[in-house]
Order: sequence, then C-alpha cells, then structure tokens
Amino acid sequence: MNQPTQVNEILNSIANLSLDEQSYIADIVNHRLHEMQRNRLITRAEEAELALTQNKVMTGSADDFLRH
Repeated sequence: MNQPTQVNEILNSIANLSLDEQSYIADIVNHRLHEMQRNRLITRAEEAELALTQNKVMTGSADDFLRH
C-alpha cells in the first residue's frame, strides 16, 4: 500500500469517530510530536556539546570568523 492511500484511510477512519475520540487522538499525536522534537533537540545539543569539548568548533566574533 502506498503512503498517501494509507494516510487517507487513517484519516477517513478517524473522521468516523466521535468528536471526543478525534480530540483525544489529536492530543496524543501532538504529545508524541512534541516529544520527538524535544528528543531531536536534546540529541543536537549533545552533539554540539561533544563538538565543543573536542575543539571541533570555532568561537569568537563575526570578525574573528571572517579573518579565518
């Protein structure tokens, strides 16, 4: 089954639920998305911190950057 068809089938199934059930599903999906975004941000921060401790980043002003 291709992706758009699967998504449409899921959306059609949700449309057949009560408003309360649809709201509950929306809350769960939003919570999961926020959690995934938070985890991605944590991972990126850890990568940046590691790069900094390994001296793989340059610090200084914009002028310092342009001189290098």
